[in-house]
Amino acid sequence: MSFNPLTSPWQTPYQTPPFDEIKNEHYEPAFHHALKIAREEIQAIANNQEEPTFDNTLAALDRSGELLDSISNIFFNLLVCNTSKELQDIAQKIQPELTAFSNEISLNEKLFQRVKQVYEHRNSLNEEEKMVTEKSYRSFIRHGAQLEEAQKEEYKRLTMRLSQLTLQFSDNVLASTHAFSKIITDESLLSGLPASELDIAAAKAKSKGQEGWLFDLTMPSYQAIMKFADNRELRKEFFLKYASRSYKDAHDNTALVYEIASLRKQIAKLLGFNDYASYVLTERMAKDKAHVYELLETLEKPSRKAAEKEMQEMVDFAHQNGFQGDFERWDMSYYAEKQRNSIFNFNEEELKVYFPLDKVIGGVFGLAHQLYDLDFSVTSEIPVYQKDVKTYKVSHLGKIIAILYLDFFPRESKKGGAWMTSFRDQHKTADGKNIIPLISLVMNFTPATDNKPSLLTFKELTTFMHEFGHALHGMLSEVTYSSISGTSVPRDFVELPSQINENWASDIRFLQSFARHYLSGEVIPDSLVQKVKDMENFQAGYLSCRQLAFGFLDMMWHDEKEVNLDLEALEHEAMQVVDFFPRPNGCCTSTAFTHIFSGGYAAGYYGYKWAEVLDADAFSLFQETGIFNHETAQKFHDCILCRGGSREAMRMFVDFRGREPKVEALLKRSGLLL
Repeated sequence: MSFNPLTSPWQTPYQTPPFDEIKNEHYEPAFHHALKIAREEIQAIANNQEEPTFDNTLAALDRSGELLDSISNIFFNLLVCNTSKELQDIAQKIQPELTAFSNEISLNEKLFQRVKQVYEHRNSLNEEEKMVTEKSYRSFIRHGAQLEEAQKEEYKRLTMRLSQLTLQFSDNVLASTHAFSKIITDESLLSGLPASELDIAAAKAKSKGQEGWLFDLTMPSYQAIMKFADNRELRKEFFLKYASRSYKDAHDNTALVYEIASLRKQIAKLLGFNDYASYVLTERMAKDKAHVYELLETLEKPSRKAAEKEMQEMVDFAHQNGFQGDFERWDMSYYAEKQRNSIFNFNEEELKVYFPLDKVIGGVFGLAHQLYDLDFSVTSEIPVYQKDVKTYKVSHLGKIIAILYLDFFPRESKKGGAWMTSFRDQHKTADGKNIIPLISLVMNFTPATDNKPSLLTFKELTTFMHEFGHALHGMLSEVTYSSISGTSVPRDFVELPSQINENWASDIRFLQSFARHYLSGEVIPDSLVQKVKDMENFQAGYLSCRQLAFGFLDMMWHDEKEVNLDLEALEHEAMQVVDFFPRPNGCCTSTAFTHIFSGGYAAGYYGYKWAEVLDADAFSLFQETGIFNHETAQKFHDCILCRGGSREAMRMFVDFRGREPKVEALLKRSGLLL
């Protein structure tokens, strides 16, 4: 094979991906080469004539496919943050081959019997080895190892089709999101928008060679219209476009939604479960549907009661300020923003000027130093996949423990939202050498303009804090095996480190450690920080209902109940908890719900609320000891952050908190106690 930077030894600092050398044509041959090597490694383990042991079976299995994992991590991360039609076409060809290989492993009878034999004697293993063994054994069963031959063939067919559809779903949402944009040349139509938002829109238009102001459905742009535009028809237009992405358009996901849900149910039934939720939840902290519904229903009553009061107050406020007619969903963000400004004498623009991105980065890094003794140094020696990406060497007490990539701004090649991922997870080689993780944070924040730096909203600051909590989980991992490294924990536990990190965002000591006016350098004043604190629970009931509605919708798709073919009616029934205003015809959540249809949160969206309970209760210990208390932070590190998935999730929580979590801490923090 000719030189391929993906398969040749990486002569880069810390063996980081050689992005400056990788071209699209390198991926397919690299995947095929890596698949060949991985298959040989699996066959060697399965055909080993020696008695099965943890080292020659489970440890060998954990370390197999290293080259394939490296290539996959690069390719699939770039597929969502720097994609192209060419990459999407490659994915459609490669994904079935990867799914087939995954099935070859889980359905390999000789390999499974070796794993089973080690599993049956697991009590002699140490804690990490035992967890790896139990996780691997359950994974084999959950992926068809005990099926009859005819059933295995059916399992292969179903999983192959599912992998193709989830990939197509994501591509469609991205295409639909970027299919709409609007150039506005009459500035009077943009009454109400702050000058900073107009500057960004003008810069976006200029980049397209057009005059005027360009707005689209990427989050900063869309939110600017919904929160500030006085023109109600403009808000309505953008709302309807956003709320109908991939629904009855050129990138329609309607058929895919039903087929994906059906395929998941068929797989679950094939494996002996009534529905996909039951299948998924056996590997979660919740354990079963009853516990999920108990959580959602426990939170529903106080959330709904608070939200009804909040919504009525907002409508009353709107009418007092000249609004006439029926209140619609495209009025919510606009009047919520005005009501918030009125109650708290607060203007988002007043706060943003204290959050230039470079200062925010320094603040987030500074908190990590204060709590966990981490230091960050920017470096230009590490190749990046896009010119805006920044890289940092992360050190703990002078020793480099990770590389961090930060990718902040929207672009047409990036999907919406914010997420943490990795190009390599922390693990140790067979001879005990520690391999440091390569962690990446991808966001869609407000970009800079010709006359202003990137100035973040408080919501963007909180999002950064959230994703950085995930990054800490990945960077501080100290385990031996990659299968239990970093964020390789149950889905309803993985949000604990991220959500707990948000709690510092409104603390005056934290904010005043970095928040400086981008022009004058003035420290954010106490009075403005107090407004931030006062607003913490503004519309907390509605926001809780919104998350609960997504949780109920997710469970509806993955429970045993048959779903009907009227998608809008189906969603109305599932999401009643948030239906305070009419649901417009032609709008659909499911067709753009990437979290559950292509993002790994199927039958798991409840996990955000579950983790909120964990984080509120865990943070209460910080509050008891002092939120900058180094000993408490060290305990959180020792019990949770460095452990990865090496212990049961509930045990890790109890190790830190001293008991199991209580929902009251969340209700109290959110002001929802009845």
